Amino acid sequence: MKILIPLFLMALALLSATHAAPQSSVIHFIERFDDADLLKRGWYDGTKFAISRESPRLGAGCIEYRWEEGGQVPVSSTGIRHLFKPSEEIYLRFYIRLSANWGWSGQNYHPHLTHFMTTENEKYRGPASSHLTLYIEPVNGKLRLAAQDIQNESAPHGLTQGPLRGGYNAQMYDSREVLFKDDKWHCVEAYFKLNSVDVKNGSWKADGIARGWFDGKKVIDRADIVLRSVDFPNMKFNQFLLTPYFGEGLLPHAQTLWIDELAVATKRLKPITSSNK
Repeated sequence: MKILIPLFLMALALLSATHAAPQSSVIHFIERFDDADLLKRGWYDGTKFAISRESPRLGAGCIEYRWEEGGQVPVSSTGIRHLFKPSEEIYLRFYIRLSANWGWSGQNYHPHLTHFMTTENEKYRGPASSHLTLYIEPVNGKLRLAAQDIQNESAPHGLTQGPLRGGYNAQMYDSREVLFKDDKWHCVEAYFKLNSVDVKNGSWKADGIARGWFDGKKVIDRADIVLRSVDFPNMKFNQFLLTPYFGEGLLPHAQTLWIDELAVATKRLKPITSSNK
């Protein structure tokens, strides 16, 4: 018995570790926005963060982004970034609430909200001009997933996200229905996977993936997209940006949005079932 008990405990510990490993390897990071100490938790490139204690989705708080009349960036909190272990597929989940008076830009673009960038760019590179920037944001009430690669204009195989128009390009994938219609909390999820590249033959396939969910319902589903060419065979996702922004003259009026319970992972985690309500 003196030998069997330690062996049993070792086996039990090994079994527990085996079951825990997949979850820890899937999740890059989780941010609950319960306090303003984001810079202590791997975030960078931000200076101030307003944590609202009024009706967070879960826990003690949520981050508030409030625009004043005529502004482009919020005055309450700054944008912020987070690096993570490079991966060829990436998943995002967050909860968002728009103020009751929320208005859109009046154009088929903006506000920008969240992004993923890759190992092909430095950690402070602006998202507008990069080798690949992904967008997950609400536009005119619909959920939009998009990709842009302006910096590849001079790459050997050129742009993958369409020709430049007015200095910009993008492939956009929108939900069919208007989804953002009230001032309640809603769960947004997005999943991307880079397409295949064949360095030996100098080719690539349109087998990249972009999927989006709204409150658990799949509203965007594409498995035929190109996100990289053979110019960047080693490209991987490694940076997340939370940078709410309205272009010049596009903010309709003073308004606010809140973000809570954000997670970045390599696989889908699904919506949270519990709440403060």
